[in-house]
Amino acid sequence: MDYRNPAECLNLLHSLRPEKPEETQVALAAIVSGLLTSFPAPNQHLEVLEAARGLAAAAQAELSRCYTAHPLPPDSLENEILERVAGLWRNLSRSYARIARTDAQEGTLDDQRALLAQRRTYYAGQALLEFFRAHRAVPTGYWAEVHECLADAERAGVARIRVADPLNDVWKAQSPMEAHIAILLTDLANPYGRSERQLGWACRWAQRFAPYCTLDTNTEAPKPTVYGLDLNADRGLRPLGLQSPSPSLRRFDGSKLASQIQAVLAQFKQGVQPASLGLGDDCPLDACSRLLLSLYRPWGLAAAGRRFPRRGSQGGLDICSDWLAIGFHVHGGVFEQPRASTYTVGSGIRKDISLLTFGERAPAASDAGFSESRRQREAEKLGFVCERWEVLDQSVGGFRIQQRPRAERLEHHQLVGLRPQDGDCFLLGHISWLMFRADGCLEAGVHVLTGVPRVVAARPLALHAGLRDPYLQAFMLPATPALRTGASIVLPAGWFQPSRVLEVHNAETGENEQIRLGKLLLRGTNFDQASFENLPREPGA
Repeated sequence: MDYRNPAECLNLLHSLRPEKPEETQVALAAIVSGLLTSFPAPNQHLEVLEAARGLAAAAQAELSRCYTAHPLPPDSLENEILERVAGLWRNLSRSYARIARTDAQEGTLDDQRALLAQRRTYYAGQALLEFFRAHRAVPTGYWAEVHECLADAERAGVARIRVADPLNDVWKAQSPMEAHIAILLTDLANPYGRSERQLGWACRWAQRFAPYCTLDTNTEAPKPTVYGLDLNADRGLRPLGLQSPSPSLRRFDGSKLASQIQAVLAQFKQGVQPASLGLGDDCPLDACSRLLLSLYRPWGLAAAGRRFPRRGSQGGLDICSDWLAIGFHVHGGVFEQPRASTYTVGSGIRKDISLLTFGERAPAASDAGFSESRRQREAEKLGFVCERWEVLDQSVGGFRIQQRPRAERLEHHQLVGLRPQDGDCFLLGHISWLMFRADGCLEAGVHVLTGVPRVVAARPLALHAGLRDPYLQAFMLPATPALRTGASIVLPAGWFQPSRVLEVHNAETGENEQIRLGKLLLRGTNFDQASFENLPREPGA
């Protein structure tokens, strides 16, 4: 097989089968690489690339499934597949660029300039997005290639010209600038903090909403938090106030997109389904609404200043993610079913120490006879040992940490128990984002739930006597007026239902109390956090 011959390549394409993605991807990589190095006639080269688009999209998507579910370490076996997938996308982008350069003097493809620019930009962006999907740091040079595509399209005067694109699910057309903006929107969607499904939606919606955004050479902005893009920099959008004036600087304007998102959310409230609005038929209305609402500010408004500024920090952070292990470290013992007269959770520790956390004093467990070393021995015996992470920086709201992964694999939006190296008690937090660096270190963001947690036993209120479910471990978090947060309860995943009544065992009094759930505050992969109200005791209870 001569991969430098366009006619033979076309014949091979007709024999490839989508149901064999591995074989198809290998053949496509050979075709694209062969033509890229052989300088065939530009029109013949373009014909082969256009014929390969559908096959490439299907095969690449299938191969990428092996590394999109979890953050991909650089030394894993699947890393070779990531490199192959990203490599094919980059070679496709470079092939369209080669065609444009080769045909510049001949002029046989003058009417295809916008198409060549759009395809080049789209594929350069796909290569970059693969690292978002794998939750890996974007390698050096990838952003620069994407920006070079737009800069060349602007010089050629075709940046805003739309061309037909069957791979664009909604519009079936796209301009080079819209292809570029779609990549920027995906970057603004916090890709390292999204699950595989959420990131897939965000990528699709970025294509859907890109036409409502612009990149302007007029960089005057009403406020410094407006996003800007330096086409000479190897990075995505940054606040304009943090960038130096330059001819390569562009101002990002998503104000029209903000109005579009508002209109879509209004239609959601009327019961309109996401599929009818071009958002996909695999998006449940509630999940779609939550994700789109979270994208409203970064996509449609401007950069949000941090509520709590980060500061550099050193030291370690102990983390555990197993539900029962979190309870063990929070309280100092294994969760047990409440007894008739009194409720104990293992052997309590440090019951009478008052701790200062987020400006509020809260009681913590204490037991002078239960030493830290004894707790560690019990944790090892039960398999509840914490992992030590290095703190890179921190704020009141959380930590940025790193570790060379050992045993425990963390998930996005997973509840964890954590204790800073200089802390006296365990707190609750959830994993807000995960990303592997090229050196093999895993970076993570941990958002801390305010207040010192207390382990409680909870179960749904029984409608009939004798049909009571066993208690399960849950966590109470006190109100923190300094941060304007009310009391909340952290329950196992799936427990939250609006106005649901729960029976909670009061460890201090040995009696049962009833609470009614209010609003869902946070939903993770293994927990629901909700507000609640205490219900009055029934007479004689």
